[in-house]
Amino acid sequence: MVNEGDPVPDVKMLSVDGKEISPTDYAAQKLVLYFYPKDDTSGCTAEAQAFSALSGEFEKANAWVLGVSKDDAKKHGKFIEKYDLKVALATDADGSVCEAFGTWVEKSMYGRKYMGIDRATFLVDRDGVVKKVWRKVRVPGHAEEVLKAAQALP
Repeated sequence: MVNEGDPVPDVKMLSVDGKEISPTDYAAQKLVLYFYPKDDTSGCTAEAQAFSALSGEFEKANAWVLGVSKDDAKKHGKFIEKYDLKVALATDADGSVCEAFGTWVEKSMYGRKYMGIDRATFLVDRDGVVKKVWRKVRVPGHAEEVLKAAQALP
């Protein structure tokens, strides 16, 4: 599990265009890495739209925003197109990225237990150090809070 002060793990995932990427690829700038359960669901859509609405401000803060779920690249592409998202999405098909960050957890709905992605966000500085972690994220106001934290980093 990744905590504040830890180096960002050098784990591999796939971009929408099928290119292998890692959080360490963004060392020259700040990185906002947010994990979400599933494309095109109400909470995940609202979160992606909130980050997209602030994409220009994140860019001014020299922060790259990357959303991660287990959905495949094709589904990510449709999700981006459907909602005109301005943030990048990546696929963690085998769950190794979620495991490394501690976002693959046991959940419970209506008494039924299952494994799934816990909504969480990690802010990484230019040196590859995790500076802020938000776990069990509630979507309203979250993107704005992350933006303020990104702007405060040198």
